[in-house]
Amino acid sequence: MTVLSIPSPSVEAFHLGPLTIHIYALCILAGIVIAYISGVRRYLARDGKQEHFEEVSALAVIAGIIGGRLYHVITDHQLYFGPGRVWYRCFYIWEGGLGIWGAITLGGLAVWLYCRHKKIKFAPLADSLAPGILAAQAIGRLGNWFNQELFGGPTTLPWGLEIDVAHRPAGYLQYSTFHPTFLYELVWNLAGTAFLLWADRRWKLDHGRLFTLYVAVYTFGRFWVEQLRIDPAHHVGQWRLNDVTALVVFTAAVVIFIILQLRHGKDDEHTDCRAAQAE
Repeated sequence: MTVLSIPSPSVEAFHLGPLTIHIYALCILAGIVIAYISGVRRYLARDGKQEHFEEVSALAVIAGIIGGRLYHVITDHQLYFGPGRVWYRCFYIWEGGLGIWGAITLGGLAVWLYCRHKKIKFAPLADSLAPGILAAQAIGRLGNWFNQELFGGPTTLPWGLEIDVAHRPAGYLQYSTFHPTFLYELVWNLAGTAFLLWADRRWKLDHGRLFTLYVAVYTFGRFWVEQLRIDPAHHVGQWRLNDVTALVVFTAAVVIFIILQLRHGKDDEHTDCRAAQAE
């Protein structure tokens, strides 16, 4: 009887002459391109200027990558520092390891400071970027597939992910298929992207509401996906650190969304009434 499963890619990089191209990096770049294309169209539709968006995008990408790598290195410092570790590998970003919490925090802070300096409204930029960022995160998860990393516990389900022995953590060498958490999060993020686009068309969420909704959608999915993973992680009590972070950020996002809705929801009703009267 043939056992169904998802094979892992046999390569994680390829060579162009002396240059090594890591597929993880290509996934990140593809996600950035998707986020840019989606974001610039949405920002222009909100009467934003393209030159502002281009400057913000470049700043957000640089700050986001730095912040994402810093979060990963700080929370997983045991991978780079200590006996038997090579500290300068913390700069090898192409090998994987970007923490979304650090990326969003530092990237968002950089964009907010830029907007304050240029006297540009921050909320329309954030709302314009939200769906594209979630789609970019979905594409970025393909990099984990190629690197055979961040998978879940053993499973015999038909969509179990085949993992080579060299990539299996200690204590799991006897298992061959694992939960494909990269796929779970990819599907969740794509579904979340579709939901954000629909919600924005349906209710015209602005004033930062769409971005806050994005944060809530992503962290809710990340919370349950994180519980399936078996890679080494720091814990707060019995919970993985990323689970605690996801729960805290989700709660904050829901509270902020409710506050923004109470503050700006009535403005939407007045706008709809005026539009109906004009017709």
